Amino acid sequence: MSLTVDSPVSTPVETPAHRLAQTSAPIHPVLAARWSPRSFDGSPIDEQKLTAALEAARWAPSAANTQPARFIVARRGSDAFDRVFSTLTGGNVAWAGSASALIVAVAEVADAEGTPRRWGHYDLGQAIAHLTVQAHADGLHVHQMGGFDRDALHAAFDLSDALDPVAVAAIGTLAEPDELPDAYRERESAPRSRRPLSDFVLVDD
Repeated sequence: MSLTVDSPVSTPVETPAHRLAQTSAPIHPVLAARWSPRSFDGSPIDEQKLTAALEAARWAPSAANTQPARFIVARRGSDAFDRVFSTLTGGNVAWAGSASALIVAVAEVADAEGTPRRWGHYDLGQAIAHLTVQAHADGLHVHQMGGFDRDALHAAFDLSDALDPVAVAAIGTLAEPDELPDAYRERESAPRSRRPLSDFVLVDD
């Protein structure tokens, strides 16, 4: 994988109107358009866009600049992809195999001396959020999953105790939902919803 991006990529995804976020105040168009589909076309990942997404994650903020985010990048057709896919559970098995890549988000929860990185999971969350937004801005979609066997994934890649796999993200190019099982096909076309903003703000003085 090349770690150099020759020029900025700007091919934003066209999002159907019913998938745009309905907000109480304007937000960045990429944030309003970002959503998590299950229908991917299985095409090879665009390496430049993948690198840009990982760069966005690399430049996410972290406590004291400790940078505890780690990623396992597994392209479709590779042994690594098969190993990650084999750890998925539940309904994820029905659709995630058509993603262009599976990315495991891993938190470094202790430093080399064994001192806990208290904010490791929080900082990993910021990194994967940056990755997701950059990917969407460049025409890719990301669907993050918590349904996987953590112990099996840990063993599949011989991760140290200091590395905690937290989520698996499917990334790729959007496809029509025709091949999805009925329940998922309906979800792909349903309007997005969120709880009201007032539920998120505990104090607004």
